[in-house]
Amino acid sequence: QVQLAESGGGLVQPGGSLMLSCAVSEDIFIHFVLGWYRQGPGNERELVATISTGGRTNYADSVKGRFTISRDNAKNTIYLQMSGLKPEDTAVYYCNGGTAWGQGTQVTVST
Repeated sequence: QVQLAESGGGLVQPGGSLMLSCAVSEDIFIHFVLGWYRQGPGNERELVATISTGGRTNYADSVKGRFTISRDNAKNTIYLQMSGLKPEDTAVYYCNGGTAWGQGTQVTVST
C-alpha cells in the first residue's frame, strides 16, 4: 500500500522553476504534519519545508523566499513550488508524513 507518492522531478537549468507533487493517503494527510526533505550527493537527508494540518508552514533557511509548500485538502496532495533553483538544490526530494516516506524524486539543477 503506497502511502506517499512523489512526482514532478527532473532536470532544470539554474534559475529555473519546478513543482513537485506528493499524493498522500487520507489517514496520513488529515492527521500529520507533512513535509519535504532532500538528500544531495554525499549529504544527509535534510528538512526543506513542512506544512501543518492547519496550513502553517516552516522552511529551511536555504530555501526561504525561493520555495513554497502548499496543500490541496480536496486532493490529499501537497506541493513544493521551487523557483530560483541553484545547483546546490540538486538532490532526491522525499515527501514525509509521520513515519511514512515516499520513494523520492530526483531534482537536478545543471546547465
